[in-house]
Amino acid sequence: MEALKRRPTLTIHELLSLIKASPATVRRDLDFLEKKGSLVRTHGGVVHSDHIAGEPTYDQRLRESPASKRAIAETAAAMVPEGASVYVDAGTTCLEVGRILLGREDLAIFTNSSPLINIPFRRRARLVCIGGELREISRAMVGGLALDWLTKLRFDIAFLGASGLASEGISTTELSEAEIKRQAMSRAKQKILLADGVKWDVPSTFLFSSWNAFDIWITDSSQAKRALQKQDKITTKVILTR
Repeated sequence: MEALKRRPTLTIHELLSLIKASPATVRRDLDFLEKKGSLVRTHGGVVHSDHIAGEPTYDQRLRESPASKRAIAETAAAMVPEGASVYVDAGTTCLEVGRILLGREDLAIFTNSSPLINIPFRRRARLVCIGGELREISRAMVGGLALDWLTKLRFDIAFLGASGLASEGISTTELSEAEIKRQAMSRAKQKILLADGVKWDVPSTFLFSSWNAFDIWITDSSQAKRALQKQDKITTKVILTR
């Protein structure tokens, strides 16, 4: 449970490595904790019950898997060509790639992320905020005004995050954010998903995209990569961080 407080989704393989107990012992303990309501069993892993019960706050998500997010962001930032126009989504992993890209004076960055706009950093990139209503729990700009802004823009690359991943597609926690993600994707030449592997097989409420709508998925999990590649007719390229 201490491990799940730090990282609310873990695979069985990760638990076995962490606890160094037999698979039978871990299964019994997980059954006990699930009956108590402390966690929820998923296919191949477990999720902290607090993570299922309600949408985690932005600060909670910011504390989850920081090393994985930085590695994904560094891989993503290296893919941005000179002079590109880039859309950066409001997720916490996207925030990390935004931090890096702000230092490049050759880029134009568009975002609906209020934390990215307010980074205390002497930026060199051109930074444009997508207007709209602030959704406090995710600190994303959403709503009709943000959607209208997006219809007037074009991007070379769109970096997007997700709350949940499953074989049937990519999901998020709230309808207004799903709409912004879909609109941003429709305005981009290349669409890149940034999401760590702990979200695999933990779908969220609103499906906003099929896998084939994304050109690339950057993740830290070889297990999630293998699971996706087993699915028929999925063309998304999966890039693993080092």
